Amino acid sequence: MGNTTNRRPPRDIRAAIAAERRELAALLDGLSAEEWNAPTLCAGWRVREVAAHMTMGFRYSLPTMVWELVKARGSLHRMTDRCARKDAAAHSTRELAALLADNADHPWTPPVGGIEAALGHDVIHGLDITVALGIGRRIPEDRLRVLLEGVNAKSLKFFGADLDGVELRADDVDWSFGTGTPLSGAAQDLLLLAYGRRLPPGHLHGEPRDRFVTVPG
Repeated sequence: MGNTTNRRPPRDIRAAIAAERRELAALLDGLSAEEWNAPTLCAGWRVREVAAHMTMGFRYSLPTMVWELVKARGSLHRMTDRCARKDAAAHSTRELAALLADNADHPWTPPVGGIEAALGHDVIHGLDITVALGIGRRIPEDRLRVLLEGVNAKSLKFFGADLDGVELRADDVDWSFGTGTPLSGAAQDLLLLAYGRRLPPGHLHGEPRDRFVTVPG
């Protein structure tokens, strides 16, 4: 069930990150021009902006990152949005896919959360793309477990996920989280909810599902 502490060795998580990046790079390299311009679960970002954001940590030095943050008046959200849009326009889709593959073993980690957060960054943004496009890619369970075990009240607050009154119940692995009215679905879909995402219709089952479904534009 949820919140079982079983920290994986860093080398295993590094290997999972590298595999995730290579697999996503291969997937991106096979997308059509229409798919690259399609919307994702990240509001306002197409596939190309998400891919650009995913490779930002490989391309920006710390001083450059700090300068971009200054230009964004200290807003991390404003900085990442501006950089994603700028970089998506500056790089071809082939270049963006190659940047992910070529940096599969890059040691970058987010400012908060360490190596597990780096895996979460890649897995969640990959799902932002594949779920929105209707691509049935399944995340290997060992990678999912690392992230599912990290779901807690603190992480929900960080990602702006409101799961009050809901118990998440995975129907494909042994995992649940929270208390309240049951909401079931694939573990990777429930993980997206814990990262503050909303999903297209058909992924979730249970009375609270409408709270977490995207409204067609």
